[in-house]
Amino acid sequence: MAVSGLFVALVALGIVPVVVLADPWALVIWVGFVALLGTADLLLAGSPRRIEIARELPDRVRLGEPVTATLVLTNTGNRRVRGIVRDGWQPSAAASPSRNRLDLPAGERRAVSTTLTPFRRGERRTAHVSIRSFGPLHLVARQATLDAPGSIRVLPPFNSRRHLPSRLARLRELDGRTSVMIRGQGTEFDSLREYVRGDDVRSIDWRATARRQDVVVRTWRPERDRRIIIIIDTARTSAARVDNEPRLDTAFEASLLLAALASRAGDRVDTILFDRRVRGRVLGSASGDLLSRMVTVMAPVEPELIEMDWTAVPAIVDSVTTRHSLVVLMTSIESAGASRALLAMLPQLTRRHTVVVSSVSDPDVMDASVTRTTTAEVYRAAAAERALLDSARVSMAIRQLGGDVVTARPSELPPALADRYIALKAAGRL
Repeated sequence: MAVSGLFVALVALGIVPVVVLADPWALVIWVGFVALLGTADLLLAGSPRRIEIARELPDRVRLGEPVTATLVLTNTGNRRVRGIVRDGWQPSAAASPSRNRLDLPAGERRAVSTTLTPFRRGERRTAHVSIRSFGPLHLVARQATLDAPGSIRVLPPFNSRRHLPSRLARLRELDGRTSVMIRGQGTEFDSLREYVRGDDVRSIDWRATARRQDVVVRTWRPERDRRIIIIIDTARTSAARVDNEPRLDTAFEASLLLAALASRAGDRVDTILFDRRVRGRVLGSASGDLLSRMVTVMAPVEPELIEMDWTAVPAIVDSVTTRHSLVVLMTSIESAGASRALLAMLPQLTRRHTVVVSSVSDPDVMDASVTRTTTAEVYRAAAAERALLDSARVSMAIRQLGGDVVTARPSELPPALADRYIALKAAGRL
């Protein structure tokens, strides 16, 4: 049972006869009268437990995009239900409005819509619906909480897809370049064409020239059907928020852009989410549903507050393929101490694979290193410089061990990683 503000106001109004009549029994009589009205109103209110609930929900939605969730309410009782309906979504689902007015005659059905704009990935759930049914006087209400489970999967937003057209254009340009531009170990012969001024004479095919009596040159195209293995670190360092976004979400954005680009270029992409166990994987896919499968696997994964087991990574890569591949490690390289296990494992990968380590740099740290107006800011700048120096030392160690490093701000990391992939492809290092 619940009381309305009108009921409270009527009870408070009882102070008037006490002051006017100077008789305390006047208050008792007034409160009894109001209680009698409330009891009658409660008995005339429709029963919320006679409401049947059905849900209409989409299966999934991208992070930050609005979606409509609908409750279909059927009154199986014999009294009208007037009141309020509240759907018990998690706060991170950002349901609006949180409460809806309801006027449901007996034997009829109504649809109540709520707009959800989730601001966190994963499964956003609701377990129940609360209904408050008032009587005709709107003094007292019956209230019940009914089981009505529902869930919606919130996928990564893939905001970095806006960089995809420009990178695909660069790939198409790469396909049309002459051999002097992309010739190198591992590139694939494409075709012959007539020599034009500006071509490197080393690209002339003398045998074909002798047969055709025209000077012809060889053209090359980037390698295709190569293997790209993306390892995403889901351990404790991925839980840190950089520029109001978890490191893990930035890694998802970068891996989605890289996967979209590589699959369009004809390469095979394998994605593995790992800390001390495999949290999710999408293996051996070069098909059109690659991104759909990736976001479905990524959506429910949250960081684990444990250390990353880097010693298991070479075996995981070997379980995918033993061929030379591009291995992309999405992790954090902030300090030498935290990266010691990564550096110890790296030579096992670089002996057989091309390795790129991708890490987010904190813009707040970079901004703090250049602001030195007050004494406090000078100390902060010193700490920031120390952090940047540690990161630079780890990056240098990775390069000395045969790996490559890509670091950038969260919004800049996905295109930076895509650019590094294009550069490696142009150099024939895949």
